[in-house]
Amino acid sequence: MNEIAQTLNHQIQQENPYVYELLSTLGKNLYYPKGILTQTAEAKQQAYRFNATIGIATEKDQPMFLPLIQDTLFNYEPKDLYPYAPPAGKPELRQLWREKMLIENPSLKDKSFSNPIVTNALTHGLSIISDLFIDANDPLVLPDKLWGNYNFIFGVRRGAKTVTFPFYTEEGTLNTTGMKEALLSKKDHGKAVLLLNFPNNPTGYTPTELEATEIVEALKEVADQGMNLVVISDDAYFGLFYEDSIQESLFGRISSIHPRILAIKVDGATKEEYLWGFRVGFITYGSEFPAVLDALEKKTLGILRGTISSASHPAQTFVLTALKSTEFQTQRLQKFEILKKRACKVKQILDHGDYNDAWDYYPFNSGYFMCLKLKGVDAEALRVHLLEQYGVGVISLGESDIRVAFSCVEEEELKDLFDLIYQGYQDLAK
Repeated sequence: MNEIAQTLNHQIQQENPYVYELLSTLGKNLYYPKGILTQTAEAKQQAYRFNATIGIATEKDQPMFLPLIQDTLFNYEPKDLYPYAPPAGKPELRQLWREKMLIENPSLKDKSFSNPIVTNALTHGLSIISDLFIDANDPLVLPDKLWGNYNFIFGVRRGAKTVTFPFYTEEGTLNTTGMKEALLSKKDHGKAVLLLNFPNNPTGYTPTELEATEIVEALKEVADQGMNLVVISDDAYFGLFYEDSIQESLFGRISSIHPRILAIKVDGATKEEYLWGFRVGFITYGSEFPAVLDALEKKTLGILRGTISSASHPAQTFVLTALKSTEFQTQRLQKFEILKKRACKVKQILDHGDYNDAWDYYPFNSGYFMCLKLKGVDAEALRVHLLEQYGVGVISLGESDIRVAFSCVEEEELKDLFDLIYQGYQDLAK
């Protein structure tokens, strides 16, 4: 094992041995090498005359660029587009995202957490966490209403054994008891990774205040019984809270609640700021031990260096410019209100009772999506029928569930959408 990796491991063991036990074999072997990038960073600070370390071309004290490209980006300085971004991301962007997190998550006040580390959007962030903490046969605990890509990220890539629990109780509330039982079913393994995604994809549900408190208490109880937990908050749709739910990430409430629990927040500008193609995400670790945060950041940098090296500099610059703009919050709120009106309209349409013979719907209060539970018609058969006969695209999940993305349907067209889904259902139910 590399000497630097050993030092980082010792650093974690000294502060919190439970976090060390959570690391995968790969995670224990990871480190940030003192190679070219470290030397380049030192030269950037001290080489005031000639800096012959950076693997880019420069011209007249600027990064070299093609004018035909720069002409389309005249609002930006070449230095903010063309050089490699630091592996952890642009420092100013990381700081601004941290400040944004503190404003939007009151539970983070007085909590100890790392500076956000920039990733190539959320999928990449989850992949990094998987590499750090999952070995073959380690349990991944998550609700049965889930984003299908989790299986590939954690299962196919790293060999995690998925343990699911029913997302809802029979009363339509969040199934916190099921979550706790699923975790404790793997008590003999000693560790588990719990993945919580709110607002949830596919259901569009976020916990209420009571449910959030129950989640935190359940996690404490599991840790008190000797289990080490990584708790990931996948906050892809963060901020899109419309009705009765918590208005922040669970990350702040879970951070530092128990030495055996490591809280991790994975989020990004992708959906929060309507910048899907920009692929700018963040990983943030929560721990009361500064040495643990430092070591985890360096191990994360090791993965970044060994995979993408660094995320897109132009995309980070565009996000940074947006965050600094005086129009940012105003324009963001305008988009939020559009989506909230669509969600409320969907609920109004469904509550009218016109479709009660065809489906029930799962509770939803946030995000981009909602789910129908079909009565007596196969979900995949309906999906194909709607596509072929009516030109309507929805997502089938299992035998009975249909996911509808109201995020991409105009408010005035939502009734037509559900009418067509109902017509398709009637065709198949005959």
